[in-house]
Amino acid sequence: MHTTNYVDTFIAVADDSTAPGAVVPPARATPSVAELTYRMIAEHPYRYTSDDVVFGVWAERRGIDAASAEGAAARQEFFSKGQPCLRSSDLGKRYGWGVHADSESRVALVPIGTPEYEAFAAGAGPAGGVVAVTKAMRSSRAR
Repeated sequence: MHTTNYVDTFIAVADDSTAPGAVVPPARATPSVAELTYRMIAEHPYRYTSDDVVFGVWAERRGIDAASAEGAAARQEFFSKGQPCLRSSDLGKRYGWGVHADSESRVALVPIGTPEYEAFAAGAGPAGGVVAVTKAMRSSRAR
């Protein structure tokens, strides 16, 4: 089984992001992946792992009940091969949101430009701990 989970890690906003600050992805008639990802994490900080979010969004867009037996089988198949992690999410590439994964791989959003974001980006975790820092993937190639 492959995983997209990180442990004690902060995914900072991509270097080439043009977001003026943290912006909620716009609502659309058919919700975008970014909108569903944002909603799932923002409404339940530190409840879900990255795997839960990535699969949950994928399943929702396909009308699969992730909590059902069908969902369990689909999850097994989904993670039988590698999947893009939250570093590739538009939340960190276009919308100005960092993602913190705690010691149990549960994730929460951190808006850019806040003291909490700056502390995580400097490698300072909660309660004096340390987090690894990585960046969201760039939207364009580095020159």
